[in-house]
Amino acid sequence: MTLSNPAKDYFDQIAPNWQAMQQSFFSDAVRQVAIDKSYLHPGMDAADIGAGAGFISQGVAPLVSSLKVVDASPQMLQVARQNLAAYPNITYHLGTANSLPLEPASLDVIFANMMLHHCPNPLASIKEMARLLRPGGRLTITDLDAHTHEELRAEMADTWLGFNRADLRDWFEQAGLVNVLVDCTGQDCHAPTASIGIFIATGTKKITAQDAVQQNYAARALGDSACCAEGSSCCSPGIVSLEDIANITWNGGYADQDTAGVPSEAAEFSLGCGNPLAMATLRPGETVLDIGSGGGLDSFIAAKRVGPTGRVIGVDMTPAMLQRARESAKNAGFTNITFRHGVADKLPVSDASVDVIISNCVINLTEDKAKVFSEAFRVLSANGRLEVNDVVFGGNLLPASRTNTLGWSECISGALPEQEYLDLVRQAGFSNVTARRSTSHGTSSDGVPVYSVQVSAVKGEELQTSHQILTKP
Repeated sequence: MTLSNPAKDYFDQIAPNWQAMQQSFFSDAVRQVAIDKSYLHPGMDAADIGAGAGFISQGVAPLVSSLKVVDASPQMLQVARQNLAAYPNITYHLGTANSLPLEPASLDVIFANMMLHHCPNPLASIKEMARLLRPGGRLTITDLDAHTHEELRAEMADTWLGFNRADLRDWFEQAGLVNVLVDCTGQDCHAPTASIGIFIATGTKKITAQDAVQQNYAARALGDSACCAEGSSCCSPGIVSLEDIANITWNGGYADQDTAGVPSEAAEFSLGCGNPLAMATLRPGETVLDIGSGGGLDSFIAAKRVGPTGRVIGVDMTPAMLQRARESAKNAGFTNITFRHGVADKLPVSDASVDVIISNCVINLTEDKAKVFSEAFRVLSANGRLEVNDVVFGGNLLPASRTNTLGWSECISGALPEQEYLDLVRQAGFSNVTARRSTSHGTSSDGVPVYSVQVSAVKGEELQTSHQILTKP
């Protein structure tokens, strides 16, 4: 831990009794939530910072390749050694969270449980932990929500009276982490004079694959990529493998009536993994935003459905794609579509100006999906609908498996575990989140299932949620 002197003295003193004390403060459920939201893989190298007597380490050690246990208190480390003696994959390190004795970019996942509120400078500690993460590595912090129980400064040497969750998101982003999720654990800390909520905050180290993605899609738009031969899709039959990534095929699921009247060059140029319009129930006069419109197929279908009184805005980051879509719209006489240059996490669209958002196998190409869903929520009007098709993992991967830049362009490396994807949708404020999973076209990558999912959500009052598996014949 990064401890002020009173805090270090406190933990040195209570080290022999800490495990029994901790069990009275919070349950093993806190540890399980931290593990569940960290998507551990047996090949991961992990660390437990401010490990104390080994509460988190006891659950993590059996699930990873190696675990580094770090604490500022020699007495606490000694207790941890005794409690964790059964695990040969653990090494022990004396150190503080603002100066960790570990190599940079050496870890896949870092845990810090009930440590941050003892740190004099929480942001500095978060940045120091992030420094140790490999690209795609994850930081998981569990700690106290903001509270007013001032007596805990004296009773338990607390430096901070918990934290505001918005501050946690900001600090994670300042530390270079993306897909930041700050949520409740559903558990409380029962301190001697208080019961305080416990949050979980997670984020991943940036991989920075966006330049490669944009270059790849520009080549496809110009017809310079063999992946985009006529009638084929780059995100589309074959075995998904990060070693042989170019053989991916997804089925868009478009009926003939969907593509009737759509410019042929758009209908033949689909890079999607589903049909986001299948559940959108578009109505005449509505305004539709297509995030990552590409060659314009979904935009053109939406334009037909909303009719001349409606409009469609296609947003894409690739100028060559925009040029292709604009020429198709002009040649086919579509007057209710505009195509704008922009990125998914900073949409060139006004607040509350859109009725429906669609997106087809694009959000997985963006690194910070939390920001994408926040932007989607911003631009939707009240009761606006989100309908996206995307690729997700049905299990956990090593961060190194997600750094393949070609894999990012092929809609695989940028995919998230399905539950993490849905958590980020809900965190943005959406309700009625429904996930329909297609297993018929799924395959695997590095032994982990990969498949397309259609996510529906509403910017409005919660009515119901569901999670369905739909297998197409």
